Amino acid sequence: MVRIGFTLPQMGDLAHYPREVARFAQQAEQLGADSLWVGDRLLAPVDPTVGYGGGDTIPAAFHALLDPFVLLSIAAVSTERVRLGTNVLNAPWYPPALLARSLTSIDLVSGGRLVLGFGVGWSPEEYVAAGVPMAERGARLDECLDALDAYWSQNPVEYQGRHWTIPATYADLKPVQRPRPPIYLGGYSPAAMGRAARRADGWLPVVRPGYGTPWEFNAAQINGPVDQLRSRAVEHGRDPAQLDLILRVYPTEEATVDQIVDALTGAERHTPVEHAFVDLMEVGQDIDHALELVGHILTRARNA
Repeated sequence: MVRIGFTLPQMGDLAHYPREVARFAQQAEQLGADSLWVGDRLLAPVDPTVGYGGGDTIPAAFHALLDPFVLLSIAAVSTERVRLGTNVLNAPWYPPALLARSLTSIDLVSGGRLVLGFGVGWSPEEYVAAGVPMAERGARLDECLDALDAYWSQNPVEYQGRHWTIPATYADLKPVQRPRPPIYLGGYSPAAMGRAARRADGWLPVVRPGYGTPWEFNAAQINGPVDQLRSRAVEHGRDPAQLDLILRVYPTEEATVDQIVDALTGAERHTPVEHAFVDLMEVGQDIDHALELVGHILTRARNA
């Protein structure tokens, strides 16, 4: 049976209830959720150079944003079983030493339940605000992955790259998960998929229930890119079976529960996906409504 997770109340209408994050996490776990997730947005540009999802605009949901590390920390101490994932952290924004400190702490506090999703983002305005050249994002992600591997495998640790440096330092604390938390990469560009095939533990495909009328699940949207990814993994001398998949289900405001459940059950039956999560930022109105959706989706998907 496919494992099913949900995003924490981080963006959009749900972000206006920060003191309810712990209750949401606890009750979602009690309802049977397998994982809880955060995203990583920084801005909602008034005049975006590049819109969301290849469009021209930015969703209203991005007008209200809570910090991903804060929410992961709340969920880590409020739950006992669920995996805690990042979808995705824009790793090029962060010096690897700071990222390693935060992620090591969260994995330790959670007892080893952290799942890392990394990406490079798409918004030029966010890169301006982060003070990082967007043209360097791929190279910085590669160096970040190298530096994190060093930080989590060595003591003392030292890293010297073109963009990031960690002077020799003692690092006694390591993640509970050894050799490190699993790392998944997102993105469909040739560079992104090549990076995932070469060095990730898994990849993060996407479906969007409600996008287009009528909407119906299309397994080829997952299986086609996955076949490409596995072929590229073979080219890099890797066993393609080592690459795990976690499906990101991004419902639009128009999506129905039936369409969301169809995406989950369709992925389970017709693709290699064994773990998926539903993003609630465009469909959750408040915490109680979001929890109601969680219950309905879990019940219907598991009884389908």
